[in-house]
Amino acid sequence: MTKAKRKRRRDFKKLRVLVLVHEDLIPPDSLTGHTDEEILNWKAEFDVISSLKEMDHDVRVLGVWDDLGKVRKEIDEWSPHIAFNLLEEFHGIAVYDQHVVSYLELLRQPYTGCNPRGLMLSHDKALCKQILSYHRILTPRFVVYPMRRKARPTKRLNYPLLVKSAVEEASLGISQASVVTNDEKLIDRVEFVQENLKSDALVEEYIDGRELYVSILGNERLKVFPIWELEFTKSDKVPLIATAKVKWDHAYQKKIGVVTHAASELGEGVESAIMKQCVRAYRALFLSGYARIDLRLDAQGRAYVLEANPNPNLSYGEDFAESGEAAGLPYDLLLHRILTLGRGYRAAWRE
Repeated sequence: MTKAKRKRRRDFKKLRVLVLVHEDLIPPDSLTGHTDEEILNWKAEFDVISSLKEMDHDVRVLGVWDDLGKVRKEIDEWSPHIAFNLLEEFHGIAVYDQHVVSYLELLRQPYTGCNPRGLMLSHDKALCKQILSYHRILTPRFVVYPMRRKARPTKRLNYPLLVKSAVEEASLGISQASVVTNDEKLIDRVEFVQENLKSDALVEEYIDGRELYVSILGNERLKVFPIWELEFTKSDKVPLIATAKVKWDHAYQKKIGVVTHAASELGEGVESAIMKQCVRAYRALFLSGYARIDLRLDAQGRAYVLEANPNPNLSYGEDFAESGEAAGLPYDLLLHRILTLGRGYRAAWRE
């Protein structure tokens, strides 16, 4: 532990922190003896929990699947200062994480991350894009194919198109086949999403260009981290999109040379414009705590907001933490800021 880190540890107020995780993602106490593939499943949980303990907080981990009663029991018996919310679903349904946070608000329990309204608006990708369009925030043109409705080609959009779930996170269901170039492939992919992911299909115009991420921290006052970029350094034959394999398959990452880093050579005025655009999106979607805005930058320097990701991956070494480090927030201080924002969030019950 560095001298600066030891000093920060002395400055942190000791808190009782209840960490909420998926019951299958409770991490072990050590990484020893586990493969990279195993660690990847619960790395964010391990990094957050182990770092909170190193910061001398009193930490309890609670695995949650479909029973909110155990959450209330832990809160009633232990009275945590804050719940650190790492849940991305409830009862196996991605959009139900907002209800867990709503429950915490009903219990008047401070928590980290995004509020229920922000989670609802951003998780519904179609609604999110409608809100962005209303606020004149540039986003790719799109249509939605609802479940149980026969897919038909659309004349409203121009090929190539990107087909994905309207609600799922972590690139679930996104692959190279998600980029389609004709009516037949469009119909096939829409049906794939509807049948396999059991959700509406969102179809948007594919923007050929650079894949950028902007991480933001804050409630009312926002801190915008440096713009981050995704690149494939060993292949230019696959679409530059963050598929599930790009995010979660170590072997595939090495094969195509997946790297992320601070973006450079964006062009005069582009960086400032992108940051302002992302702040507008953050506020338009009523986000709080921390989030990442995903964008595409075309050859003309136009930045399109693809989606907003509240409570993004907090793994040490991933995009959010890396861009935070570049902004002057080492990992432990980043977690400290997230805790502070959670305790200070002006929920309705505080008013």
